[in-house]
Amino acid sequence: MSTATQATRALEAAKVGFERIEYEYVAGQDKIGLHAAAAIGADPAEVLKTLMVEVDGKPACAVIPSDCTLSMKKVAVAFGAKTAAMMPPDKAERLTGFHTGGISPFGQKKRVPVAFEATALGVERIVVNGGKRGLMVRLAPADALAVSGGVAKGLVAEG
Repeated sequence: MSTATQATRALEAAKVGFERIEYEYVAGQDKIGLHAAAAIGADPAEVLKTLMVEVDGKPACAVIPSDCTLSMKKVAVAFGAKTAAMMPPDKAERLTGFHTGGISPFGQKKRVPVAFEATALGVERIVVNGGKRGLMVRLAPADALAVSGGVAKGLVAEG
């Protein structure tokens, strides 16, 4: 299976170190991030899921631990907006160039503002989708922020 994607090409172009991790993607999973964490034997708090949102009607990307829930109120605040909502999957696919279950914050077709959950970045390495279903990349949080143009913000719901 080829592991070159727009996401991995963006990481390579930025000259950051990362590790590719492939796993058996199972379609129809409810919690794709948790499934990925279990499949690769990683802590769900270090395996981040990429969620496409709309803030005041404009696209943005939120990256949070796979075992957490996104707070739309916090997302709106993080992006300086009044409202936030999940982006419909078909719109997210058209905008990013990736299929749902394989959306990465790196190498998206159209660059949008990106925010990572701040509490998830206090580890040596995080795992993020590599741009296709069944492919993750492990890299330093600072590199993830740099390549995505992202910021660290509080995005998850409490409890």
